[in-house]
Amino acid sequence: MATIKHPDTQDIAGDYNLSHIDLINHDGITMDLKYIVIELNIYESIYKNAVTGSVVITDARNQIGRLEIQGLERIAFRLSTPGTNKKRDTIDASAETGEPFHVYKITDRKQVNQGLLVYTLHFASREFMRNIRTKVSQAYDGRLDEAVQSIFSDPDYLDSRKTLRYEPTGNSDKIVIPNLRPFDAIQMIAEKSLPQKSNGVGYFFYETTKSFHFRSWESMVASQGSAKRKVKQEFYYMPMKHRDESVGDKITHDYKSVESYRFINNFHDVAANTALGTYGHRVLSHNLFDKSYSTADFSYHNYYGSSIHTDYTNDYTDAQKFAIADTAVDYDNQKGVSDFPESRTSLQSTTQFLHNREVGAKYGLDVFMDGMNKAQRVSQYNQVIHGTTLKLVVKGQSYLEPGDLIQFNVRPVDADSKDAEVDHRYGGQYIISKIRHLINDDKYTMVLECTKDSVANRIFKGEPKYQSNTFKGELYDIYRDGSPAASPQEGGE
Repeated sequence: MATIKHPDTQDIAGDYNLSHIDLINHDGITMDLKYIVIELNIYESIYKNAVTGSVVITDARNQIGRLEIQGLERIAFRLSTPGTNKKRDTIDASAETGEPFHVYKITDRKQVNQGLLVYTLHFASREFMRNIRTKVSQAYDGRLDEAVQSIFSDPDYLDSRKTLRYEPTGNSDKIVIPNLRPFDAIQMIAEKSLPQKSNGVGYFFYETTKSFHFRSWESMVASQGSAKRKVKQEFYYMPMKHRDESVGDKITHDYKSVESYRFINNFHDVAANTALGTYGHRVLSHNLFDKSYSTADFSYHNYYGSSIHTDYTNDYTDAQKFAIADTAVDYDNQKGVSDFPESRTSLQSTTQFLHNREVGAKYGLDVFMDGMNKAQRVSQYNQVIHGTTLKLVVKGQSYLEPGDLIQFNVRPVDADSKDAEVDHRYGGQYIISKIRHLINDDKYTMVLECTKDSVANRIFKGEPKYQSNTFKGELYDIYRDGSPAASPQEGGE
């Protein structure tokens, strides 16, 4: 990073405002790193509880060495895209907000030439460090999101200064946290949480550069359980000869243009998803106290329409926008991939009422539904983790964060015109699941990982191409004549 830009207006897409980047050591001494940082990375994800990052520094005068770096330092900076002056659109890790990042590790220290050293300083949010240092031993009784709020703000636990954007849960319970780290405690609660406004199961707890979030997958796609969320940004990928002039001026066009993309995962690993219980899952719930048990069978195609998905449009076709068709894979029995609940079997204990029989009556807990919720939660998580995942490289836009809804427009590879139809399977709406903010070579770039769990167009159930037949192979004992027998193809009888 040879120079640091401070434009009030944009010259080109990829400009950025970085007002300062300071290193504060354990004695409170502040060093301006502005002109010796060659790369800045910030990582955020819906799968991670905290924001992390790194800075690569060149040191020609042993300035860093004189600060006696020990991993107790803080890094403060403020980053934004020019023209976005709203606090909500700024990555503000400044000392004024009380939210500078904490340095926790130093790696890759090497001498490039005589008198020139290179370091990589790794940093994370304040809550990341608080989580490592504290444990939660506490019982909570009531709405589950209220328990999360308590752990989040309690001075003895996370003691966070950031905003928590939470989705109220529709269920309550009595929970005992058995000496867990705060993030682990919240994650335990997240797995039990049911949205108030939708039929989904399970929550995500994650930190972005703007705030913390405790919310369901459905809330990332729709608000209030039904209203489609507004797309935060549209992205286009197309050959330059097919440039769409309707996108806007050159800067706007460049911000919406994708430099490169690739699919790093898709929903079509049928073998893996079958084994993981994405399509079918059987949960056996047993009670050792009264020797009772219950069986809950989950089917992807049967339950798909009960939850909200990325290509949700609030019309009757939504229930048919499966990521995989509901067609026969077992041709003899005409069964589809979701007709085999035994493809994954889970066992769980239901002795939660052993010492407090009033809990079930108080909160309306049901053994069968508890098992079904677990199976549905596993399926939904797999649909997100192992769904269609797209990696985009775009110009830096500080106002985007994980959990935002985007539109990706890409034309089929055989498109010969700018008017060709958008690819409805691999295009469409995605949730940003991960972001890497990268500043180097005097430009601001973002690497986005985006996930979808549906397709834009309805997939119709097809007729099987292979019909069942009565042919059966022979069971042949190779030693039936007292010696190894040759196969019929080899001339045996």
